[in-house]
Amino acid sequence: MEKVIEAFTGITEEGKKSRIPARLDKALTASGVLLAIFMMAHMFFVSTILFGEETMYTVTKMFELNFIFDGGLPIIVSFFVAIITAIFIVHAILGIRKFPTSYRAYLRIKEHSKMMKHTDTSFWMFQWISGLIMMFAATIHLYIMFTQPENIGPYSSAHRVVSENMWLLYIVLLICVELHSSIGLYRAAMKWGWFDGENPKETRAKMLKAKKYISVFFLALGFITLFAYIKIGIERADHLPMKYHPTDTIEIIKK
Repeated sequence: MEKVIEAFTGITEEGKKSRIPARLDKALTASGVLLAIFMMAHMFFVSTILFGEETMYTVTKMFELNFIFDGGLPIIVSFFVAIITAIFIVHAILGIRKFPTSYRAYLRIKEHSKMMKHTDTSFWMFQWISGLIMMFAATIHLYIMFTQPENIGPYSSAHRVVSENMWLLYIVLLICVELHSSIGLYRAAMKWGWFDGENPKETRAKMLKAKKYISVFFLALGFITLFAYIKIGIERADHLPMKYHPTDTIEIIKK
């Protein structure tokens, strides 16, 4: 209990300042940066559908290490998802420390944000709100990917988006994840002074502009990619979930 109190207050039982909050902040930043980099890479992976169904299928099988194991092993994807989930859980637990402890505290922060009209404060508010949403929405997605790695592919993924009505969840996740990631990277750089240089104020302006470009790029790429899956899903809505084969032979998955 003493360690928990130190983590949240930064004060030890003897009344001295504790280093635990700073260490937890570093762990929060490290896990956040790892997840942000992963999400950007993940966005590029799922967007391979824009280059054709065969391209997306090829990349999918590559993650299953089909160049080592004949036909690939979907369980490898489950193992990778488990690692990402563990990092996600750690990041969420560390992030909870930053949440308002009550509705009254939230109202005070909200009023402070309106009065100050400070961009970074507004970013911080979006971070914990989007983080709260992702604690539920991302968990659903991660669970599906962990338990059904064999259903990742041009047809199976499109079927999940349309016929299983996952499009709404993915829209929410797309907005929250991409903005949360870009804002997180920006705030981490500002907090720890990674690129301050000789003129921190000028660097902040450049970093803020870079953050906006990254947000717009990944949101645009995300929505275009989602629409591509929706298009395939609608075109094949009258079919059962099917696995794509580059030879154009279709294997129907019997329910």
